[in-house]
Amino acid sequence: MDNQFSQWEVFIQKKNGAAHEHAGSVHAADKNMALQNARDVYTRRNEGRSIWVVPTDSIVASTIEDEVVFFDPANDKIYRNPNFYKMPKGTTNL
Repeated sequence: MDNQFSQWEVFIQKKNGAAHEHAGSVHAADKNMALQNARDVYTRRNEGRSIWVVPTDSIVASTIEDEVVFFDPANDKIYRNPNFYKMPKGTTNL
């Protein structure tokens, strides 16, 4: 018998304009409790500006079996890899 609350994945934005990064997970009965738990566990020292919580069972991921279907079509599109472009002299911040 499982007597734990649902698991939620926590994403933290460290500063305005930055991407949210996965910080870990918490257990909670609902979304409000998940936000509070995430705040208490992952931003105790003002490490974040924004918190996202997502039910773990709502996350969908590709599988090893999907690798060919998802990723191989990109291999024949060499224009997506900029290695053969020549950088202009003096360019430093591109």
